[in-house]
Amino acid sequence: MNAPIIDITNIHLSAEQKKIFEILENTNRHIFVTGKAGTGKSVLLQYFRQNSKKRLVVVAPTGVAALNVNGQTIHSLFRIPPDFIAKNSLRVNYKVATLLRNLDTVVIDEVSMVRTDLMDAVDFIFRQARNNNIPFGGVQIIMFGDLYQLPPVVGDPELHKYFVENNGGFYFFNADVWENTSLDIYELMYIFRQEDNSFKEILNSLRKGKVNEELLKTINLRSKVEIPGKEVITLVTTNQLVNEINDFHLSQLNEKMFEYKAIVYGNIEQSSFPTEEILRLKKGAQIILLKNDKEKRWVNGSLGYIHSLSNNEIKVNINGFVYNILQETWSKIRYYYNQEKHKIEEEVVSSFTQYPIRLAWAMTIHKAQGQTLGSVIIDMGEGAFAHGQTYVALSRCKSLEGLYLKREIVREDIIVDPDVINFMNNVKILESSEYDMVKKTEDKPNK
Repeated sequence: MNAPIIDITNIHLSAEQKKIFEILENTNRHIFVTGKAGTGKSVLLQYFRQNSKKRLVVVAPTGVAALNVNGQTIHSLFRIPPDFIAKNSLRVNYKVATLLRNLDTVVIDEVSMVRTDLMDAVDFIFRQARNNNIPFGGVQIIMFGDLYQLPPVVGDPELHKYFVENNGGFYFFNADVWENTSLDIYELMYIFRQEDNSFKEILNSLRKGKVNEELLKTINLRSKVEIPGKEVITLVTTNQLVNEINDFHLSQLNEKMFEYKAIVYGNIEQSSFPTEEILRLKKGAQIILLKNDKEKRWVNGSLGYIHSLSNNEIKVNINGFVYNILQETWSKIRYYYNQEKHKIEEEVVSSFTQYPIRLAWAMTIHKAQGQTLGSVIIDMGEGAFAHGQTYVALSRCKSLEGLYLKREIVREDIIVDPDVINFMNNVKILESSEYDMVKKTEDKPNK
């Protein structure tokens, strides 16, 4: 099965994005493209993927992230085991080696979730496959992400201790490979999601952990306003809370229940499904749309209501307009080298076809990453427990006026890893105007 082509006909790059696209296309240096929430990192990635003349693959650290970019997981592409990676235990598969020898570039999305041992494993496998002992075997690495958002999963305290003692930390930038090669960092500055400059400043301060009483007082005014009853979604910290809230509201609707079963092809972990395998809906249910409409009638993150249902049709009401929603397919792909055509090709190894809808009285903060929402209720419950969690939650909202807090935000909710702050404060963030200088020099700009 051939991989689907992602529609980019409606993508229009800003001047800033165009400049960075030119940088990505016209250098073989390793690059990290970062930016605050809502700066268009995903748009630029997809545009680069479709327009680059380089032989490239797009990968991500998790199944969910790979589905979102129609890519392949890092573990799958490089045949790396899912547990802790000891480089001396890795073996290079022959077919994988053939592919890796013919690549120019690897694009990694959501790099904030890439662990240090995974980055070093990618470097090791490239060197072995290409029989070339320079970093990544001479292949260009381009990374997209925001280190102030979701971090890598470590879990085991002993593993955490090991990374700190041996690498200085567990992020991708702690990998040994970066001791011997340069990394150019470009930051997308223009925020598309929010237009209110004061709200942008609040979010930027929260992102970096710069919290003062005045900031908290301003944001916590949103805990004292009346929460609207409709067209607002609650972001919570756990899946259990999401299920409880959505199930309760669905049960309150005195309407017939309809069920829509997804078509699952190949092997996809249930935790990676973009929506429910069996989607249970009723007329009047609050929903969120999970794909952009080609005709721009709605976007990924638009809230609406079920207008009417039948066994083979779902109609939704969005901002007073009724639309028929068609099924969509999310695909995981496998890259391979076509020796006859001398090119990198894609094939679908698994896919998930379902209506691009999810019940939306509630959603986890984790699942909301990447979404743009008009109105949001933030329920931090017993408190944030992960780096960047509160920033991700608050930055989903387009405006301060659309933000509602179940309780006040306290300092303890603002968790920012000092390793991230230290790294970002001590690297040089290149401006796009410095591109000509970068092309002409082999000096290391960072590290």
